[in-house]
Formats: sequence, structure tokens, C-alpha cells
Amino acid sequence: MISLQDKVIIVTGASSGIGLASARQFGNEGAKVVMAARSLDRLRDLAPSVAPPERVLCVQCDVTREDDCKALVEAAVARFGRLDILVNNAGISMRAMFKDLDLQVIHRLMDVNFWGTVNCTKFALPYLLETKGSVVGVISVAGYSALPARTGYSASKYAIRGFLDTIRIEHLKDGLNVLVFAPGYTSSNVRNAALTADGSAQGETPLDEGKLMSAEDCAKHLSRALRHRRSQVTLTTLGRATVLLHRLFPRLLDRLTYSYIAREAGSPFK
Repeated sequence: MISLQDKVIIVTGASSGIGLASARQFGNEGAKVVMAARSLDRLRDLAPSVAPPERVLCVQCDVTREDDCKALVEAAVARFGRLDILVNNAGISMRAMFKDLDLQVIHRLMDVNFWGTVNCTKFALPYLLETKGSVVGVISVAGYSALPARTGYSASKYAIRGFLDTIRIEHLKDGLNVLVFAPGYTSSNVRNAALTADGSAQGETPLDEGKLMSAEDCAKHLSRALRHRRSQVTLTTLGRATVLLHRLFPRLLDRLTYSYIAREAGSPFK
């Protein structure tokens, strides 16, 4: 098991949810944290809660833009001299039946979730290979088992998993750790901001957020996985059961998933 003390860690999507909670967790463990998101002002407001000024850097970054991702990595290395961990966390969700969906919604999901991971990993990889560091993709159980009314979301998370699994094999002899990290339902604002059929924000969550895993607990699991250099983590009992059922009894899981999503408030199935 390694320590995160003095490790240089980039976290994308660090202005809220799992990203912010992870940045704080890493900061509490003595890491040097590079917070990335589209809103620089918000990052600067949050930075004091992450780490002292000498151990935190805020960088404005739209992960869909290659130049932004390159500049993010270069800023991290210029400030701290190295890069040990990249946490690809930036992501958005959606909720709408595919038959009703404007295709630009799926393009947007893939640009942020999948291409954001590809872009950041591309520019971080040379530095991570130097330090024998870690690259993380925060996916979802929906990246193992399809989630209806979230076609773009599931597709992007499946794609991230395939991409990172391939990177792991390519660098099997190079000391690079690749972690596919799949939270189950976690309390955050991702469902409030989820895109609807026309691309507008959903505005409210269909779930009881208070009954979900907290972002802080999720961040603790992520930290532990990084310290143990794990390659795959799936969180929550429901999440692990879903992945197992998908492997053993996929048709049964289809029916169970349909019934589960149909019970959501405002379900597109109704």
C-alpha cells in the first residue's frame, strides 16, 4: 500500500460531487491537488476547503477541448514538478428514451464523459509513466450493465471502461496502474443537471438523495483503491449484485432493471 502524501493528483470535475469530495479527501491525506473544472471562480472559492495554498492549484478546463486538457497537465507539472495520479471524474448524465432523444444529447455525453477521459489521459500519460503512477476513470455500474433511459450515459461509461482496460494491457510492463472505479448511486447534483430529450437540464433528481451513498464515502473508497493500486472497484451491494447478475443472468437483470427504473419519479416508462 502506498501513501498519497505529497502525490500530485489531478481531479477533473472538481467543483462538485464526487470530484470535490475526492479533492478534499486527497488534500486531507497530504496530496498536492490540482482541481479542474469549467468555472475557475468556483474552484477558487472551494480551494481553501481542499488544501493549503501551497498544495492546491485551480485550473479552468473544459475536458471536451484538447488544448484545455493539455494546458491542465502542463500547469500541474509546471507548478509541482511531476504528476502521480489523474482522476478522470468530469461527467454528465441524461434521462430520456432514445426514441425521443435529440442526437446532440448523446454527442454531448460522449464528448464530456468519454472524450474528456481520452483527452486528459493522452496528455497525462507520459508523466504518469515516468512516476509509475495511476490513471482513474470514474464510471458507473451503468458502465457494466445498461441503464434504460440513459443510453448516452451507459454508452459513454462502457466506452471509458473499454478504453482504460486497453490502456492497462498496453502498459502492463511499465508500472502504470489503471483503475476503473464504478460507484453505485451516489448523492450528488449529477441527476439535477442531467440532460432531458431536448438537451435541457432535468432540474430535479428522481431519487431520494438522502438514502444514497455520500460523495464523501465514495471519495474514501477511491482513496483506498488508489493506495492499494487496485485495477477495478465497484461500490455498493446493489452495484456489485447488478454486475454479477449481468454476467450470470442477463435476461433476468433486464426485467429487474426495467421494473426498478419504471418506479422512479417521472419515469420515462410511464
